Amino acid sequence: MKIRRVLGILTISCLGLTSLVNAKEIKLSKEEMQKATQVYFDRCAGCHGMLRKGALGPSLEATRSKEFGTETLKHIINFGTPGGMPGWGKTGELTKEETELMAKYIQIEAPLPPEKSMADMKKSHKILIPVKDRPKAPEAENWKDYFAVILRDVGEIAIIDGVTKKVVSVVPSGFATHITRTGASGRYMYVIGRDGKASMIDLWMKVPKNVAEIRTCNDARAIDTSKHPDYKDKYAIVGCYWPPSIVTLEADTLEPLKIVSTASYTYDTQEFTREARVAAIIASHERPEWVVNIKETGQVWLYDYSDIKNPKITMVDAERYLHDGGWDLSKRYFMTAANARNIISVIDTVKGNLVANIPSQGIKPHPGRGVNVNSKKYGPIWGSGHIGSNDIIFIGTDPVNYPQNAWKVVKKISLPGEGGGNLFIKGHPNSPYIFADRPVNPDRKLQTQIYVIDKESLEVVKTIPIPKKYLTPAKTEDGKEVASRGPVHFEFNADGSEVWTSIWGNKLKASPILIYDSKTLELKSVIDDKRLITPTGKFNVTNTMTDTY
Repeated sequence: MKIRRVLGILTISCLGLTSLVNAKEIKLSKEEMQKATQVYFDRCAGCHGMLRKGALGPSLEATRSKEFGTETLKHIINFGTPGGMPGWGKTGELTKEETELMAKYIQIEAPLPPEKSMADMKKSHKILIPVKDRPKAPEAENWKDYFAVILRDVGEIAIIDGVTKKVVSVVPSGFATHITRTGASGRYMYVIGRDGKASMIDLWMKVPKNVAEIRTCNDARAIDTSKHPDYKDKYAIVGCYWPPSIVTLEADTLEPLKIVSTASYTYDTQEFTREARVAAIIASHERPEWVVNIKETGQVWLYDYSDIKNPKITMVDAERYLHDGGWDLSKRYFMTAANARNIISVIDTVKGNLVANIPSQGIKPHPGRGVNVNSKKYGPIWGSGHIGSNDIIFIGTDPVNYPQNAWKVVKKISLPGEGGGNLFIKGHPNSPYIFADRPVNPDRKLQTQIYVIDKESLEVVKTIPIPKKYLTPAKTEDGKEVASRGPVHFEFNADGSEVWTSIWGNKLKASPILIYDSKTLELKSVIDDKRLITPTGKFNVTNTMTDTY
């Protein structure tokens, strides 16, 4: 529930939200409702749902929220929970008054969110630089080692040269960008904001900039492109939270081509849910397919885009609620978290079926893409961390050569200290280590360390405290000090010799990116640029186009 204006991109009027019925006990003015609705949309809907029915986070429907009462809700919002919810007041992202406002707001019936049509999308579509006017060849030598760094709370993307460590461009994006993905060739970096704004950055330009943009929906989390050789850089896809849908676009212009609603029936109880959101998308390299997680229904869709007007969709029953995931080492099996049930679902994208639902042995698995290791002992394995517990797990993924290890947890380790808070783990074939963060653990010491796991022993062999000088608190206008969350998200450079992590700070103050030697674990360099406001996710061009993790 972080509060921020949406840079003119997303406003209450454009959302068209209207309240249904106010609870008798709580009354908010029109202005308070508008402000609270915006805060909820910006910061809460992702975990708790636009209709507040819950997913990664619990239900916040008015009836349930009233049972807690305003004072208890204020405490939770302010201090967070051990299960992974940050303390928004504690981190300075909500004032005391805003915290009370949100505690009251979630005791009122949820507003109705608007729909969106193809005509609405086309009104927002802009080709900023026509294809014919774009470079015919790369104008920069190191573009395949560029990093796209999300500047989350200011709605921008920093493009950083992985060789020179210089910020070569800062490009506007949608609000709170969730992920960036390259096309199959790596030329374009595709960006999706939580406000549903998709944009594409041309990395061949001497100074990379946006060449097209479109507002595909009101809330989104996923974007990818067609990576099959016959459709290389032909299509892009956006997965929407609201309206729940899949939107296919022309890859070089972002012209909208097809909308497919994902509203459907839950795989287990066969109950209809309007809010069946697209949580993650990954592109097959071997088939003209996108692998799409439908969060609330517990289904993984294999979306065949070879006939874009008449797509073929294979619906694979998995588990609820689906969140994120990635390829195994062979890029045949999709490993994905159903974090409401503490399950890792395995999808065979060749046969188009569920292989296994594996208990994750932890609370709320949150792998990002996960991590792949070719272990001498276990064979190919894939790993995930957890938001709600300190568990890191590794699952065998080779049923042919290591059938005794396939589709089971072959190793479970615990990060030091209590509680969860891990968001991402990352590896690279050229590094002997896996790196894990813990930015939403409530313990300040645990929150500000990097956890290093040896690939052979699969044990934590070192914790790297972030030097205090890189954790200098920001100061609000009234002089209050606001601490950063510490390191978040890891990404390697193209050859895997370096691993980068962001200091996830407050938007009041720039925070650095720290670069470590991926073998010696020494701090090699620091990118400290005043334009780096709330840097979070980082995506290297080479690693992203090849799905290396």
